Amino acid sequence: MSGFRSGFACFVGRPNAGKSTLTNALVGEKVAITSSKPQTTRHAIRGLVHRDDAQLIVVDTPGLHRPRTTLGERLNDLVRTTWAEVDTVMMCFPADQRIGPGDRHLIGEVAALRRKPVIAVATKTDLVSPERVGEHLMAIDAAGREAGLPWREIVPVSAVAGDQVALLTDLVVETLPEGPPLYPEGQLTDEPTETLVAEVIREAALEGVRDELPHSLAVVVDEIVPREDRPEDRPLLDVRAHVFVERDSQKGIIIGRKGARLKEIGTTSRGQIQRILGTPVHLDLHVKVAKDWQRDPKQLRRLGF
Repeated sequence: MSGFRSGFACFVGRPNAGKSTLTNALVGEKVAITSSKPQTTRHAIRGLVHRDDAQLIVVDTPGLHRPRTTLGERLNDLVRTTWAEVDTVMMCFPADQRIGPGDRHLIGEVAALRRKPVIAVATKTDLVSPERVGEHLMAIDAAGREAGLPWREIVPVSAVAGDQVALLTDLVVETLPEGPPLYPEGQLTDEPTETLVAEVIREAALEGVRDELPHSLAVVVDEIVPREDRPEDRPLLDVRAHVFVERDSQKGIIIGRKGARLKEIGTTSRGQIQRILGTPVHLDLHVKVAKDWQRDPKQLRRLGF
């Protein structure tokens, strides 16, 4: 397949820079959960973009931040490992925020990679005026020059409005090496089914919770099994999952009055889970306390970090 390109490109940036929304926009389907809560992404999620001339594997990474827990340290390590392994780095700078010390630190780290194409992406351009977008692009350019990082391109995009998403894809594809497709046609992600289902439940659980609770939430899918005694034309899958929190008070918030909140989480996530699995689903959700799991290496391992 002469001229065909394939390879990996990752999004990096501070928490809440729009990386997951942009990943979904490039793939054209939802593969990464999104939330207004910072630090929602907890592992490197791969979404696949299939084209006639290329296959692009987009890796969404957690936001790089100053860690306060063992989990935070592990997420930062994951980001650094990911950008060292991909072909191209896409660094996100939300247009509704100024370039700050966190961004400059990140630019400095990526500048040390050398010889790897780095594309600067001005995200969330739909939230600001054209004048502000112009100022933002100039600030990104200056920050790159200061750090000795020559941007391959600087692209303003809005994943929500769909502005310039196709252009960004074209520019990234140009940086990929020539080579055959790495995944089967039609596959949208290489995430295990259990991980996708757990993430959908966590996204539903994140809605409406605040303060420290979003960071204390983890979801583990215990099993996905076909219900026995069902006729072949009416299959049903039993999905059993645990939502973990760090304290008893948080357990009460997630369950809600007379179980109303937990029921809402189940109802919200069931539709998406059925779409992922392609079968009607009975979802059995339970809430458990895993005390201070973000700081406990043993519990982190059990929860898949």
